[in-house]
Amino acid sequence: MSGIQKAACIGGGVIGGAWAARFLLGGIDVAMYDPHPEAERIVGEVLANAERAYGLLTMAPLPPKGKLTFVKTIEEAVAGADWIQESVPERVDLKRNVITQIDAAADPKALIGSSTSGIMPTELQRDMKHPERMFVAHPYNPVYLLPLAELVGGQKTSPETLELAKERLAPIGMKGVILKKEIEAFVGDRLLEAVWREGLWLIQDDICDTETLDDVIRYSFGMRWAQMGMFETYRIAGGEAGMRHFIAQFGPCLSWPWTKLTDVVDLTDELVEKIASQSDAQSGAYGFRELERIRDENLVGIMQTLKASNGGKGWGSGKILADFEKHLWAQGGAKKEAPDLSQPLRLIDTKVSAAWVDYNGHMTEHRYLQVFGDTSDALLRLIGVDFAYVEAGHSYYTVETHIRHLGEAKLGNRLYATLQILSTDDKRIQYFSTIRNAETDEIVATAEQLMLHVDSKAGKSVAAPAEVLAKLKPIADAHATLPVPDGVGRSVGQKK
Repeated sequence: MSGIQKAACIGGGVIGGAWAARFLLGGIDVAMYDPHPEAERIVGEVLANAERAYGLLTMAPLPPKGKLTFVKTIEEAVAGADWIQESVPERVDLKRNVITQIDAAADPKALIGSSTSGIMPTELQRDMKHPERMFVAHPYNPVYLLPLAELVGGQKTSPETLELAKERLAPIGMKGVILKKEIEAFVGDRLLEAVWREGLWLIQDDICDTETLDDVIRYSFGMRWAQMGMFETYRIAGGEAGMRHFIAQFGPCLSWPWTKLTDVVDLTDELVEKIASQSDAQSGAYGFRELERIRDENLVGIMQTLKASNGGKGWGSGKILADFEKHLWAQGGAKKEAPDLSQPLRLIDTKVSAAWVDYNGHMTEHRYLQVFGDTSDALLRLIGVDFAYVEAGHSYYTVETHIRHLGEAKLGNRLYATLQILSTDDKRIQYFSTIRNAETDEIVATAEQLMLHVDSKAGKSVAAPAEVLAKLKPIADAHATLPVPDGVGRSVGQKK
């Protein structure tokens, strides 16, 4: 899979800065051009939030962060770039002028994407010398977390360009969806505009306030849409008869005068003030960046939950995350040096994030198990029990765990975890893991665990194959010479 080697971002606002963060955290160098006097501060704050979100999102090894360079001209920005993302304000004349400048200065083979929310690409590529490589790559905010990009070609865009763009987005965890035809506002914004317009009427007519309207969305169909969208949700609503029954049952209501979608709300000063004041009352206690961080934590939680669904195969955006992590593990694992077997294996380095702490500011109990589980997974990858191995029908299952909490892990603490093998046979691995504070080296927690090799399809324990045991043996032999860790064999409640 060919990825992006160097990116250029023209425009560093909310969307352009988030595009830059997505590229940078994917290990891609970015040249940024934005004449705004505070562009470096704005992009820096977006990148800080993105790094925080990725720390919550995944334990997979991210590549070394790309280098961000601010430049003085469009020509400097696009030099050497193979993906150029335009994210300037939403005006046809401005965007067309910028894209024409990009086209004149960029490598003729470089892809040029526009972040426009609704302008048709044919209008934007009108004056280009190489219009076949220009398209709309419309993302959703925050770009560094939400994986979708609508890929829309104009009259002169080649089909190969859209397929190549889709391919190049995948290694940075994004899903490009190619639209068959260009249309103003594309697909996502047309749906959003319809809901937005109806929402404005409900506020205008004093049916509800902004908080009530948002509650209706987030406590009901918004949750369904997050994982199944619209048509799959309605398929279920049709019962065993499916979509045909649903349409037959609810189709007639489309002719009822339920909505005002064909009428445009008059955004008078009074209505704008009503909406703004209700929004202030709803969310004004939070600062802009604080709301972004809360949003990011919520999105991470949803995506992680969806990653674990469908029997661990993932669903919706969780499937995209699972595929992204497979890519990261494959990429990161290939670069690892041979482990030092003369001491317990240092397998995990992490940091206690805001999503990991309880009301006391301490790392909550289930996060300890998560770190120990990630440590176990790291050992399994080391001996060849990776995603492909598991998908083939075999794995190691944890069957016993004894955790001791010996210290405290607080918000912001850097931690690392080591693992020492205690004993093995053809089916079992018994091991002892230790979580330490990376700054003080003090022990925070330990876990003694036992894993059993299984045939997951047959649902029973079986001997591990020779190639796995061959990778396990040198580690077990080396660790057999190490002192037995304090705490091995302890029972719950045993006195010191």
